[in-house]
Amino acid sequence: MHGLHLTAELYGCRCEPRLLDDAGALRELCLAVCSPPGLTPLAEVFHQFDSNGEVAGATGAVVLAESHLAVHTWPESAAVTLDLYVCNFSRDNSSAARQACRQLIAAFAPSRLVQRELERGIATGTTPATAPNPDASSD
Repeated sequence: MHGLHLTAELYGCRCEPRLLDDAGALRELCLAVCSPPGLTPLAEVFHQFDSNGEVAGATGAVVLAESHLAVHTWPESAAVTLDLYVCNFSRDNSSAARQACRQLIAAFAPSRLVQRELERGIATGTTPATAPNPDASSD
């Protein structure tokens, strides 16, 4: 279950407005950044939000053979959140994930970016740290 989880908050996005307020455009972008670095889309769902008949952002998720990509937009704030997780079970997909994330960030052209990387799971040949079980009774 070893993998890499990338998250990013993008503020002041200077991209084409349709990337923030059109679920179809968001879908095209998300699928376009997955395949070139070697990620494999299996399924996707995208939803167009509206408020009193006006577009109010979009959200989407792509299920990848390697795990998932989720993107949420707030056009009224020119903001986006990204969440990309890849498992590295049969091969290391970290480079592909970083490349896809860089392409998404470039497409949204944020003026401010908060980005995080989290190594998840257990690498082969290591022993997991033991965490206390909150349900265990103590004597």
